Amino acid sequence: MGSSLSSKLVGVGVGPGDPELVTVKGVNALRAAALVVVPVMAAPDGTDGGERGRAESTVLHYVPEDKVVRVVFALNERSDRQRREAAWDAAGQRVAALLREHGSVAFATIGDPNVYSTFTYLAQTIAELVPGVEVETVPGITAMQDLAARSGAVLTEGTEPLTLVPVTAGAAVLKDALAGPGTVVAYKFGRLAHEVAAALRETGRTEDAVWGSALGLPEESIQGAAELGDAPLPYLSTLIAPARRESGRGGKL
Repeated sequence: MGSSLSSKLVGVGVGPGDPELVTVKGVNALRAAALVVVPVMAAPDGTDGGERGRAESTVLHYVPEDKVVRVVFALNERSDRQRREAAWDAAGQRVAALLREHGSVAFATIGDPNVYSTFTYLAQTIAELVPGVEVETVPGITAMQDLAARSGAVLTEGTEPLTLVPVTAGAAVLKDALAGPGTVVAYKFGRLAHEVAAALRETGRTEDAVWGSALGLPEESIQGAAELGDAPLPYLSTLIAPARRESGRGGKL
């Protein structure tokens, strides 16, 4: 039985969905932990919604199912802050209990654990509940890197800045970023696809922009931003609007 003095929580980035994009270090961390926790979407009543998420599907390529523990998070809750935080607290209590019992727990998160990840909130809660716990993270491939590789879009050149915007903050934030210099990446824009398309048109950034969803999965979709319509897209859709590049090779060095 583990003690708080020897407890270790490791946030492991498992990439955007393609199991081949989990790093060797990530696989080793998943296999070394006593248990692997995966986040599960909450049903309306707050219980396990039953859906197998992207992180869980990826983890099961590398560890046996009996080592995986599903923990409910209100991942789809945007309007009820109280309900969302109650879910985080309950998840923290559950993971804290697992740490006390088993000593080492890995938490698998899509993308990278330090980029818009649920792991951030979990780690803060665990630090309060399990004094002396050791917290580590293992970086993962992000959706913007995978989309760039699959679409041929270049994220940055020379001195170009890179701006990452979660569209859950509102399309106005994205429009401000598109009006500035450099490449702009938008995460989680599926529900506001029509507003994103309008922002691209208004800032003249549609032509070279590309969006993708379900990267590395059978239902993968990668299209030019000119194809964006009024219909909502999958929530985890990613957009890349490359910097305006008028000069030749190395012109921005």
